[in-house]
Amino acid sequence: MPGGRLTKQERQQIALGLADDLPYAEIARRLDRPTSTVTREVLRNGGPTAYRPDLAQHATERRARRRRLTEVPGTATPTQSDAREEAVREYRETFTALFMQQGLPRVASGVLACLYTADAGSLSAAELVELLEVSPASISKAIPVLESHGLVLRERGEGRRERYVADGDVWFQSMIAAAQNNTRMAETARQGVRLLGTDSPAGTRLENMARFLDFVGESIARAAEQARERLSPPTAATSAAPGEGDSRS
Repeated sequence: MPGGRLTKQERQQIALGLADDLPYAEIARRLDRPTSTVTREVLRNGGPTAYRPDLAQHATERRARRRRLTEVPGTATPTQSDAREEAVREYRETFTALFMQQGLPRVASGVLACLYTADAGSLSAAELVELLEVSPASISKAIPVLESHGLVLRERGEGRRERYVADGDVWFQSMIAAAQNNTRMAETARQGVRLLGTDSPAGTRLENMARFLDFVGESIARAAEQARERLSPPTAATSAAPGEGDSRS
């Protein structure tokens, strides 16, 4: 099985496979590559519907040039900080690909990956533009997508500039939003039951769908509440040991 980076020809073969609606595993088999290599390549470069082999090749060459820059005579010697920055960049790309696999658009996935790997825990639109190398308009479109899933919050920064935050409670809000969405889908399904009748095959099918969504939605909400209660940092009031602060002997 060949190793190393994908070649330009291999990326063209990936694009042809996507155009033929082939699964990642089949494309990987034809290239004699691991399925994970093809999956990561596609997801980090626009996803199956927007993958462009020339743009993917250009992105890879750009990353390679950044790595070689410090090796050119007369330039600075690579430092531990340089190596860490490159490792974080690679990690963000992997994280971005994972979010895309969950259904988020590419830029929105990149925004989320940047927020979670930022020490400050928040970033401005300008900082996101620089990190992701996209236009301000792309960031403006991505933020509402993330907000609709309950994944990002806005906070006021210096002056009138907004900053975007992905804090610890975001995943709880996202799970609750998913549970609420299941509830709405279940109610819509039951509207169909009332319309088509409980004794019809379609009505039975929709009722089963509604019952399934009710069960899953309730389970998600319950698990989210339990996880937040169990994993949230203890407050000063709840973390005090029994008898602590009691002056009596």
